Amino acid sequence: MSFAPELRTHAQKVCTLYKKCMRTIEGYYIARFVVRYHQVQLRKQFDDNKCVSDPKEQRRLLRVGEREHWLKNNPRPLAKFPRSIGIAGGVAYARVVTPPDWVLDYWHPLEKAQYPEYFARRECRKNEYIDKWKKGTLM
Repeated sequence: MSFAPELRTHAQKVCTLYKKCMRTIEGYYIARFVVRYHQVQLRKQFDDNKCVSDPKEQRRLLRVGEREHWLKNNPRPLAKFPRSIGIAGGVAYARVVTPPDWVLDYWHPLEKAQYPEYFARRECRKNEYIDKWKKGTLM
């Protein structure tokens, strides 16, 4: 656990808030034109406060924006990205399972005969691996 201060600029925090709000809007509405309408309104809210130069006012506006996002946050967020991990994980996360190497040992000899060079090289490498294991030099 790190106790270092957060090293993000105000602009980065605002951009993160903007992106989170955009994703929240996408999660609430189905119709694309409704989503776009609310996104344009959100952009206008951010653009209205773009020219604020007072740091205290900037921090206050950021806190207000984060509070508003927290209040309007979707309880069941949209799993937008297919391979995303987490509570709202994507539909394709860990879908393709790569079989382990030992599965090839159980192939039928007629199946292995279709790839003779590969299985000959594999047997040589497997024997080398077993020899190294027996010697104890495998690391």
